[in-house]
Amino acid sequence: MKDVIAANVTLSAERARLRSSAGRWIVAATVLGSAVVSLDATVVTIAAPRIGSDLGTDMVGLQWVASGYTLALASLILVGGALGDRFGRRTVFVWGCVGFAVSSAWCGVASDIPMLVAARVAQGIAGALITPGSLALISASIDPRDQGAAIGIWSGLGGVAGAVGPVAGGWLVELAGWRSVFLINVPLAVAVAVIAARRVPESRDPHAPQRLDVLGTAAVVAGLGMLTYGFIAARTWMELVGVALLVVFVIVQARSRYPLVPPTLFGSRVFTVVNLVTFPVYAALGCVLFLLLLQLQVAAGYSPLAAGMATVPITAIMLLSSTWVGQWAQRHGARAPIAIGLLLAAAGSGLLARIGTHGSYSTAVLPGVVLFGMGMAVFVAPLTESVFAAAPTEEAGVASGVNNAIARIAQLLAVAAVPGFVGISHAPLTDTVAFSAGYRAAMWICVGLFVAGAALAAILMPRSRKV
Repeated sequence: MKDVIAANVTLSAERARLRSSAGRWIVAATVLGSAVVSLDATVVTIAAPRIGSDLGTDMVGLQWVASGYTLALASLILVGGALGDRFGRRTVFVWGCVGFAVSSAWCGVASDIPMLVAARVAQGIAGALITPGSLALISASIDPRDQGAAIGIWSGLGGVAGAVGPVAGGWLVELAGWRSVFLINVPLAVAVAVIAARRVPESRDPHAPQRLDVLGTAAVVAGLGMLTYGFIAARTWMELVGVALLVVFVIVQARSRYPLVPPTLFGSRVFTVVNLVTFPVYAALGCVLFLLLLQLQVAAGYSPLAAGMATVPITAIMLLSSTWVGQWAQRHGARAPIAIGLLLAAAGSGLLARIGTHGSYSTAVLPGVVLFGMGMAVFVAPLTESVFAAAPTEEAGVASGVNNAIARIAQLLAVAAVPGFVGISHAPLTDTVAFSAGYRAAMWICVGLFVAGAALAAILMPRSRKV
C-alpha cells in the first residue's frame, strides 16, 4: 500500500477535480466502501444478544462472531494494499465489494454459529481488499490540489457512519431481526462495486514489488489465529504458538526482499512510539465499545436501538472537536493532547464501569459516555497525524497501513482475551449478575490500558513534531 498520500500512477489521462462530476463519484465510491466495512465491525455488537438467543450460543460464540471478522481484516489488510498496488487498486476494490456482498448474504442465512463465523471470516477477507484501496484511490484519482479536502470528506463521513452505525443497526434488529444487519450490506456493496467499476479510474504503483511476501503473510495469519483461538478457548499452548509465529513474522520482515512491514519505518523514534501507544489504547477502545453495548442490553435492559442511541454522544463529540484538536497538535506537538485525551478516556471508562441493572441514562450512562467521547476527540486526531508526520512522504501510505493493522490487531486480541480473563466467556447472557461483575472488571482493565498509553506518550513522545 505504498504511496497512498504521495504521488500515484493513474491510468487515466488526468486526475479529477473534487467539484467535478468525476471527482464526486470517486469520493462517493471510496467513502461508501470504507463505511460498509467499518459499519460491520460495530453493528454486530448491537445484534449480538439476539444472535446468541436465536442460535443458542454463549459469550464464546459471540466473541468468535466479532473476532472472526477482525482477525481476517487485521491480518490481511496490508496484503490487500499490496495487491491493489500491483494488480490495480480499482480492480481489487471492486472484487472486494463483490466478495463483501456475497459473504454478507452468507452471514444473513447462517443457520448456526460455525457457519456464521466462517461467513464473518470471509467478510473480513473481502474487507481487507476494500479498506486500503479506499484512501489509495482518492490519492491516485483526485487532483493534488483537492486531495486534502477529499481526504477530509472521507474521514468526516467515515465518522458520521460510525455514529449512524449503532443506531441504524439497532433499528434494523428491532424492525427485521439480526439477519437484516448483514443482508442490508448486499445491495450497498453491489452499488459501490458498480459505481467504482464505472466511475473510478484504474491506478497502480509501477514500483510495487513483483512478488508478495507469502511467508510473512502466512506467519502473521497463523500467529494471530492461534493467539485469538488460545485467548478465547483458554489454551496456553496455543497462545505460546501464536506468539512464536508472530516472532517468526518479525524475523521474516527483517530478512525479506518484499516485506509487508518495511523495518526501516521503525527507524523513526516517533513512529515506533506512536505504535507502542496505539496497541494498548486501541485494545482498550475495542473492549469498551464491545462490552458497553452488550452491558446496556444484557444488564441495563436497553433495546438494541436504545443501546445504539446511548453511544451517539461519543461520535458527536469527536466530529465537533477533532478538527481543531488536530490543528492544535500540528502547531504545538501531539504529546500533550494524546496524554490528556487518554486520561480523559480512562476516567470515562471508570464511570462507565458503574452501569448496572439500575440507574437512569442521565446519571449512569451519559457522564461516562461524554467523558469518554471527549477523551477520544482529544487523542485520536493527534495520534493519527503523528503517524504521517513520523514517516517519509514516500512511505506515508504503508506507515498508515501498519498503524491501522496494529490498531485492529489490538482490538482483536482484547475482545478475544478480556472476557475470558474476567470470567464471562462461558456465562449465559441471561445471568445479568455474573455478566455485570465481569463487565465492571473489564472496564477497570481498560482504565489501566488507557493510563498505560498516556504514560508511554508522556514519557517517550517528543514535545515537537520533529522525528
